[in-house]
Amino acid sequence: MPIIKPISSIRHQTREIAAICHQQDVPVYLTTNGEGDLVVMSISHYERLKEQVDLFAKLGVAEAQAAAGKKGITHKQMMSKLRRKLNAR
Repeated sequence: MPIIKPISSIRHQTREIAAICHQQDVPVYLTTNGEGDLVVMSISHYERLKEQVDLFAKLGVAEAQAAAGKKGITHKQMMSKLRRKLNAR
């Protein structure tokens, strides 16, 4: 269930809202005149969401390449490539 608060609560309940974001690890939705306006969340929550979006974008590219018939590389080939990069450093 989303946590929804009026935007005026950010002025008077900043610490409470921050505690919800950190302790419950959920975003808090802020409304203006009953309409959704802003979302407040912890930085760690935001970074996880951003990483998920990046991962889904990469998966989408990989799926499009596979659908187009492009061949990838095997796990063994990828590991060899990574080891060469690590050893070059």
